[in-house]
Amino acid sequence: MTRRTDTPPAWDERTQLTTFLDYARDTARAKCEGLSAEDARKAPLPGSPLMTVCGLIGHIRWVEYHWIQVVFLGEEIAGPLAEVTEEDPDPEMRQALDVPLPRLLAEYEEQSARYRALFAEHDLDAKAVRPIRDGRHVDLRWILLHLVEETSRHNGHLDIVRELVDGQTGV
Repeated sequence: MTRRTDTPPAWDERTQLTTFLDYARDTARAKCEGLSAEDARKAPLPGSPLMTVCGLIGHIRWVEYHWIQVVFLGEEIAGPLAEVTEEDPDPEMRQALDVPLPRLLAEYEEQSARYRALFAEHDLDAKAVRPIRDGRHVDLRWILLHLVEETSRHNGHLDIVRELVDGQTGV
């Protein structure tokens, strides 16, 4: 069982921010525990065929990649996000349907470990290499806060999907 805590081991700003992000990540992983391979790919909402547990885990993984590697570090877009089009705005969710949930979770955890190290190496005031839509360069603090918000929002989606596919609640 995934152990989660939102209580940081220290009270400095960086530790509080990274603790909340890890808590949100751990919550996403906990919502996947005990789920069958078949249920991980079920899309219980008729108007949202990509809203699956696998799709959501794939999405939050690639959202972190985008904000950290593409926006903050300035790397070129790779992976499924390089395939985004108007006709297919969520290829990371579609492609996740072809990947076993344990592999998606392992890739997400490996990436999370690398990003934890990156957060420790950079000042929270460090500016992103790439600007956001309005032309401003956000700082690492903003990116951390945004990732807490984004992951937590999708945890709500995971709650709904999980309850609809197998009745599991309260994770």
